[in-house]
Amino acid sequence: MDYKLAVRDNHPEDTIIEIPGQAGITRIGKGYCTIIAGPCAVESREKYLEIAVQVKNMGAHILRGGAFKPRTSPYSFAGLGREGLKILEEAREITGLPVITELMDVRELDQILRYSDIIQIGSRNMQNYSLLREVGRVRKPVMIKRGLSATIEEWLLAAEYVLCEGNGEVILCERGIRTFEVMTRNTVDIAAVALLKDLSHLPVIVDPSHATGQRNLVGPVARAAIAAGADGLMIEVHQNPQEALSDGPQSLTPELFLDVLDHLKDLAALNHRKWGQAQ
Repeated sequence: MDYKLAVRDNHPEDTIIEIPGQAGITRIGKGYCTIIAGPCAVESREKYLEIAVQVKNMGAHILRGGAFKPRTSPYSFAGLGREGLKILEEAREITGLPVITELMDVRELDQILRYSDIIQIGSRNMQNYSLLREVGRVRKPVMIKRGLSATIEEWLLAAEYVLCEGNGEVILCERGIRTFEVMTRNTVDIAAVALLKDLSHLPVIVDPSHATGQRNLVGPVARAAIAAGADGLMIEVHQNPQEALSDGPQSLTPELFLDVLDHLKDLAALNHRKWGQAQ
């Protein structure tokens, strides 16, 4: 077993990650249900600040938003870059919530460290080992999204690259894997959540937005994830999904997001979870 630092046998206690913010401390890990929300990409200052305040008021604990976006087509909107990072920083100051954004290139690491509270490693970079080593040398939480076709063992080994460099604050994110099924964007591996909670001490969250690609499936899959033991969710929310520059079909409106949260709070309580609100 090469993922000796990620496995529970060598670390029996669950890792709980604490993220300080202006509103207090947000926790991700056993006993908590933590919600990360916001649009797929930071599209403009006005739009992002508006949705950031909305999701915060509805109960989100962490803000998401891509400043650098990996897109399949080179002609698609790829984010605002550093301007987007500055907008994330402003949203953090206004809402008091920590923010997460994706790191795509080691040359952007210093900027991401300045403007973001959690570093996201996207599915396309899950096996970018030089990038994983670099984020392993910083003292900031790292969320690793499962690769498009990665096995659970490969995913844990990606986490091991970060852990073995000294950064113990790693979060695993299930975002669906590529299978023969074409009626959903990806295939959600709910069993992986339960397996990882048994096998590893690291927090596990689920991204039902990218996993399904359909907003009508986000709520059901989110509830299934919490029931399976996930420590939280990453949900895309946009005030006008039909106008979104990235991933509109899977983005919830604020009204739908509030409805999903109402059901999740009830489910979290049934499973004896603390709502991951900053304290």
